[in-house]
Amino acid sequence: MKNVIMFCGKGGVGKTTCAATTALHYAMTGNKTLILSTDPTPSLQHIFEINVAATSGSKGTPVTITDNLFLYEVGAHEVKTMWNDKFGSEAYEVFSSFVDIDYDEFIDFVASVLPGLRDEFMVDYIRELHESGKYGKIIWDTAPAGQTLGLLKMPSIIGEHLKPAARIYTSLKTTGKNRNTVQGVIKGWEALSAKDMNFIQTMVEFKLVTIAEALAVSQLDYIFEEFRSYNLGIDQVIINQVITKPDSEFMKSKAAMQKEYIAEISRICAGKQRMLSMFPYEITGLNRLKEAVKVLFEND
Repeated sequence: MKNVIMFCGKGGVGKTTCAATTALHYAMTGNKTLILSTDPTPSLQHIFEINVAATSGSKGTPVTITDNLFLYEVGAHEVKTMWNDKFGSEAYEVFSSFVDIDYDEFIDFVASVLPGLRDEFMVDYIRELHESGKYGKIIWDTAPAGQTLGLLKMPSIIGEHLKPAARIYTSLKTTGKNRNTVQGVIKGWEALSAKDMNFIQTMVEFKLVTIAEALAVSQLDYIFEEFRSYNLGIDQVIINQVITKPDSEFMKSKAAMQKEYIAEISRICAGKQRMLSMFPYEITGLNRLKEAVKVLFEND
């Protein structure tokens, strides 16, 4: 069974709400569950109604929500620190072979000029987290769909970004104090990238969150095709904010419109869809999230 569930979808469709609901479901069924966000503008704290700064013992430590549920919002600073710990010295040796730059300045440079670094590294981080066996379920709330699809195109942790300098690599014999060949270091990164991509293809379950509206539905075919091009499949589509009990002419009209789009989603998804109804209040806090769990997982 795949124990990493990655949520994706365009902004504003309730992706984080569905991720939080799913995480609480697994925690309530006895799984030690981590929900983490790599969205540059995370909202998990708001949904669970907690203040991480007041709750967490130290920066970069998951916060306990319940006995089985833990939350971690991975910010830019955390990504930079983790990347530095794992790749910083090795990458610096490659660069310092032909560029005169201080180490701290180099780390800042990498963080600023490699726009895909955040998501690329998080794939590797989550793979290691999965392999540690620390959690029974890992729920990954990603950035909006366009950025998520971007990370699937990653051919390497950093090597692809450095391809224009290939001629320089071949002229360099070693990286410096460790006397590794520059090409050897790059090959190592490429091998790690292949390992991470295999992890995405074999160990990650993908859930796409959408809404029953024209623009969202029109994007589904493209998203499905994009995933297929990387030998990936959408395991489930969650249709959020579905009107199930219209109580006015306006809501009846909107529900009728949704019905047509839901039929189109069903055609595209081939029965992989699940629906979360529209609530008359914002889904925040454990009690309201439990109500969402009852709806989203009523058939389980």
